[in-house]
Amino acid sequence: MSTNICPEHISAFEALTSAERDNFALFSCFLNGEPAVAIVAVTPPEDDDGEYQITPLFVGVTETMVLTDHDGVAA
Repeated sequence: MSTNICPEHISAFEALTSAERDNFALFSCFLNGEPAVAIVAVTPPEDDDGEYQITPLFVGVTETMVLTDHDGVAA
């Protein structure tokens, strides 16, 4: 059986569910030009002149998103 789940997905999921970190946020954004929301990790800048790093972890379901299994069957 194949999977699209990579080690980075597992790490992000475990960090979210373990409550060991508190740098997660809901982020209003666009996905392929459509309104969306993402769960992101927010890393503060290392110095006063730096910018926050926003790392997307997971995106919310959009109205046009179609979820299928590996055989193309809709979930």
